[in-house]
Amino acid sequence: MQGNKIRNLISITDLSVDEIEGLIETANDIEKNPEKYQDACAHKQLATLFFEPSTRTRLSFESAMLSLGGQVLGFSSANSSSASKGESVSDTVRTVGNYADIIAMRHPKEGAPVIAAQRTVVPIINAGDGGHFHPTQTLTDLLTISRKKGRLSDMTIGLCGDLKFGRTVHSLIEATLRYKNIKYVLISPDELRLPDYMTDKLNEAGADYEEITSLEEAMPKLDILYMTRVQRERFFNEEDYVRLKDTYILTPEKLRNAKKDLVIMHPLPRVNEISVRVDDDERACYFYQTLCGKHIRMALILFLLGIKVKEA
Repeated sequence: MQGNKIRNLISITDLSVDEIEGLIETANDIEKNPEKYQDACAHKQLATLFFEPSTRTRLSFESAMLSLGGQVLGFSSANSSSASKGESVSDTVRTVGNYADIIAMRHPKEGAPVIAAQRTVVPIINAGDGGHFHPTQTLTDLLTISRKKGRLSDMTIGLCGDLKFGRTVHSLIEATLRYKNIKYVLISPDELRLPDYMTDKLNEAGADYEEITSLEEAMPKLDILYMTRVQRERFFNEEDYVRLKDTYILTPEKLRNAKKDLVIMHPLPRVNEISVRVDDDERACYFYQTLCGKHIRMALILFLLGIKVKEA
């Protein structure tokens, strides 16, 4: 941080490519030298304001802060907060900013973290806002790709499943558009295709992409396969959800024509879109992603708090 200016992370584009590279470097050092960071956030507090249910993201943030020697407070659903009494997000954030040094917030409404950031007195991290963005999942994805591929450029990324409501997909595209020679294969039923505002961004950037409905057709060309679940909570009616939920299920049979060094990713939770028979495939990296998520969130907390860890 520079001076007293508060840095927030609302969208992945709030970070420059150089800053992302710096976070990846710190995360890799955390993996190699965890003891160096165990007291870095001593006497600091992270507030987790989760107005929408979460397991991995919330626990990942908590584990990250605790591993840095800090403390955690917060709530895990809107029902257990004053939001149930009608308190605004803005008021909640202004209040909690008096108790904590940094806030991680998840909200079902798109744009809620933007409003929160206008009133905050401490750094805010968007831990997911509706079907909009999920920047810390994107940092997790970038760290995973970097560790597995050794680069973040020159590859073909297949994004499969719910591309309409999938905030992790939108954020990953936003991030990777800034790297060289990335090709996108967008695999979804017509009803769940990438929204126009995202294809507009692809077009504006002159990105190489194709939209198809067949996972098998895409498989041989992919370096990364990013699977997503069809999200029941984003649908307006149960009928549409039931009709589309089993559209794509990844099985060992569908991987027969895949590259040997394919990286299979998924932001989790998984429902049934990846068969458990794929879990033992050495290309399956979705559980490894969760470990990467802890490391990158540790790096991000340090960055937003302006804490530099000295060499041991």
